[in-house]
Amino acid sequence: MTAQVSVQAVDLFCGAGGLTHGLLRTGINVRAGIDCVESCRYAFEHNNRAVYMQKDVRNIHGLDLQPYLTTNNQEKGITLLAGCPPCQTFSSYNRKADSSDPRWHLLDEFLRLVEETRPDLVAMENVPGLATKDVFLSFVEGLRKLGYRSPSWKVVQCAEYGLPQHRRRLVLLASRLGPIEILEAKHFGAKPKTVRDAIGFLPKVAAGVVDAEDPLHQTFSLNALNLKRIRASRPGGTWKDWPEDLRCPCHKKSSGSTYKSVYGRMNWDEPSPTMTTQFVNYGTGRFGHPEQDRALTLREAALLQSFPTDYQFVAPGEKVNISYVARMIGNAVPVVIGELIGRSIFAHLDSV
Repeated sequence: MTAQVSVQAVDLFCGAGGLTHGLLRTGINVRAGIDCVESCRYAFEHNNRAVYMQKDVRNIHGLDLQPYLTTNNQEKGITLLAGCPPCQTFSSYNRKADSSDPRWHLLDEFLRLVEETRPDLVAMENVPGLATKDVFLSFVEGLRKLGYRSPSWKVVQCAEYGLPQHRRRLVLLASRLGPIEILEAKHFGAKPKTVRDAIGFLPKVAAGVVDAEDPLHQTFSLNALNLKRIRASRPGGTWKDWPEDLRCPCHKKSSGSTYKSVYGRMNWDEPSPTMTTQFVNYGTGRFGHPEQDRALTLREAALLQSFPTDYQFVAPGEKVNISYVARMIGNAVPVVIGELIGRSIFAHLDSV
């Protein structure tokens, strides 16, 4: 089988389209995405030229997806069902989540849709912590029972694949055609990227100010106290670098004295920290700009998530709601991971 084969795909839990965009870059034809959030529709459809279905996957059935997984009878067509179930419930930051969380069972819905559509290929991305959960082990075993011979999964350090941030993610691939492997970083061939590589070319912008050329190049303003704090911060440092009068009351207590992963500036010449939905808030992580006195802008975070510079999240003329767009970007699968999955799939198809 050659790389000229047509691959038709559906992206479950598609959000703003990070996974889809990466797959498209490798030549996979993502024809539809499903998500329950209407605010993602414009970003997904405008940038990816695919159908957006605003539905809860619990209310989706295989017959709903089948038209988008139908291949041309005149060519050898391959089908792919891909997706990243909401990962917050499995995140290491969420220590209280358990099977009582409705999101916990969305992986079961994913498996149900695999059974109802029987795609040739299955791909999934999530947080590393999912690998220790029974629901993931059941998912893998379910794939085996459905004829996916050797589901392959591993935790990848995304920076090794050219993502300009420190981010570890679980990637799973499964095929009914034969054993499939996730490309190693040395075979993916990407160069390491830093914060400077990703966002160093953008014009300066002050906190609370919108760039005249790009409405996404903006972030929240800072109050007077946080402005003093960020001016006292150094790249790679912590709040322990501040004068005593600038420190938060909680950090002066023994219970909070070791929690240093907040109120930090990034380093120009290293990958960024993992992007979360809170990157526009200086106090919620190491999201301070390396030298400008503010948190990351929406555009900067999108670039650190490997979205291209022209990726649009809001329709022209529409007011930018910073919190909504930050949620889209922070929740997105990095585009690079979509490319890793796509290239791994074509390497597999070349070998069977």
